[in-house]
Amino acid sequence: MSVFRSGLLVLTSPLSALSLRLVPILASAARLVQDTLYVHLQPGLSLTGSTQPRSTYVQATSEIYTLISKLYADADVHTHLDIRVLLTNILSQGTTPLALGSVQNLSQPPEVVLTDFETGDGGQSNPVKQRLERYATSCYSCRPNLTSVLLYPEYELEAIDGELSPQPDTSVTSEPLQSYSDVVVGGTFDRLHNGHKILLSMCCMLAEKRLLLGVSDKDLLETKILKELILPYEQRVAQLSEFLVDVKPSLQYEMIRLLDRFGPSISDPLLKCIVVSEETLKGGLAVNKKRIENGLAELAVHEISLANDAQHGKNEEEKISSSSLRHRLLGTLLRPPQVRETLWL
Repeated sequence: MSVFRSGLLVLTSPLSALSLRLVPILASAARLVQDTLYVHLQPGLSLTGSTQPRSTYVQATSEIYTLISKLYADADVHTHLDIRVLLTNILSQGTTPLALGSVQNLSQPPEVVLTDFETGDGGQSNPVKQRLERYATSCYSCRPNLTSVLLYPEYELEAIDGELSPQPDTSVTSEPLQSYSDVVVGGTFDRLHNGHKILLSMCCMLAEKRLLLGVSDKDLLETKILKELILPYEQRVAQLSEFLVDVKPSLQYEMIRLLDRFGPSISDPLLKCIVVSEETLKGGLAVNKKRIENGLAELAVHEISLANDAQHGKNEEEKISSSSLRHRLLGTLLRPPQVRETLWL
C-alpha cells in the first residue's frame, strides 16, 4: 500500500544492468509512493565509506535516453504514479558544466527517498540511510523529517553467477548526443502522459538554452478523438510548465498557442533543431520546406520512436496516447453534478 504522496528514487546501479532492473525497482517504489515519484540517475553512486557522496554529471548519450525512455514505458503500468526523471545532472554536449552545489526546488517536495543501492547484509543500515538522506537534501528540496528506504527489489537473474546480463543493443551508444542552442517541438499535450515525457526528455537533453513549445489549440483540435474531453489550453500549459521546470530548470521555456500547423517554427531564425515522433516526421520536413521558402536555414530533424502501451484496449491505440486516456474517461464522472434549486416540472 502506498504510504507517501511524493518520493525521490535514487538509482545507483550501473547502466549496463539498470535497464533489466527497472521493472522490479519501479514495482517496489510504486508500493510506497502514491502520487509523484522523482527519479535521479547516479550510476555507480556508493552510499558506504567515510565520505559523504555528492551528485556528479552524467553525459547525455543515446544510452541514457534509451534508459529514460524504458523507465517511462515500464512505469506506465503504475497508473497512480506521476513519474518525473530529473535531468539537472544530465549534461548536454554543448553545455558548460557548472558546480552541482545548489539545492533544486521541486514542485512536490519528496516525503521519502528510495534507492536500489544494496548493503552486504541486506538490511536497512542506519549509516547508509543517513548518507542517502543527506545526499537527497543536498540535491533537492525535500519535506522535513525525510524518510529513507533501501528497496531491495526481487530481481530475476538471467545469467550465470547470479549477475544480470543485458543483451547488447547495437543501436545504443555512449557517444554524446548532439545538442543545439534552441530546440522546438509541437503537440497537443493533453493529459500529460509518459509518452509526452519521453518526447520532452529528449527535447531537454538536446536543448542548451531554449526550448520552444507549440501547444495546439482551437481549429487544430477539431480532428482529435473525443475533442470535447481535451483539457483547456491554460491547464495543459500549466501541467507542461510544472513538469519541465521540475526536470530541467536551467532551460528557458517558451510556450506558444499553436493555431496553425507551423507557428513560429518557420519564422524564428534562432531555432536549430525540431524534435518529432514517427507520426509527425512529415510535419518536421514540411517545416524545413517552409523555412527555405522564407530564406531561413533548415532545422536538424531529430526523430524519436513511439512508446507502446502494454495496457491498451481493443478500441485504443497501441502507443501511449492522450486519445486512449480520453477514451478511458467515458462513463466516469468528470465533475460533481450541479444542484439546481429552482427546477420546474
